[in-house]
Amino acid sequence: MIDLYYWPTPNGHKATIALEEMGLSYEVHPVNILKSEQFEESFLSLNPNHKIPTIVDRDGPGGEPITLFESGAILEYLAEKTGRFLPSDPRGRWEVKVWLYFQVASMGPMLGQCGHFFGYAPEDVPYAKERYHKETKRLYRVLDGRLADRPFICGDYSIADMATYPWMAPKVRELHHMNIDEYPNVKRWAEMVADRPAVQRGMAVLRDVMKIGDPDEEARESLFGARQQ
Repeated sequence: MIDLYYWPTPNGHKATIALEEMGLSYEVHPVNILKSEQFEESFLSLNPNHKIPTIVDRDGPGGEPITLFESGAILEYLAEKTGRFLPSDPRGRWEVKVWLYFQVASMGPMLGQCGHFFGYAPEDVPYAKERYHKETKRLYRVLDGRLADRPFICGDYSIADMATYPWMAPKVRELHHMNIDEYPNVKRWAEMVADRPAVQRGMAVLRDVMKIGDPDEEARESLFGARQQ
């Protein structure tokens, strides 16, 4: 059994999609970032960086519990645990890791800043909006080129797709002011990923507390983790 400390944000959805795709049993422990629960001592003892998702695998290596945070590390661990969605051959394995790290190091931070300045910043900052929107478009173009000759990011569906899709789901694209029709390969890929039953289940975890697309403050905080002290 895996304990999942989670809130329904794009980064949180990476973990739920992976757990659903891999058929692993897990128990959800909501960490309500709207109430700053990520700063409570009970959670900081698991993740000193006070971010979701975090997991505790009660049956970790050697049968001993293991705690992991950072979404990329979680996906990599789950893939290795199950032997799924991460190729066994070295070349294919590193290809998936490259695109996993591309998401966590480039797409996630830049798209997150884009969403913050469009959807939550307490004052209008045109320079920041232009900078991060331009970078978001550039990253979409990179991914669109990558998907020009393959169905998924690394050919076969992998943890790279699981990491990337939540940040490019329909409501998130709206908040980023992105027109998916300008990126036909990304559009086709996103539709294929969204059609997967496990992805639909993963995206639905705690959906009732997530109001993505609503113009109220709590919706924006829920998406962008705005209450960071």
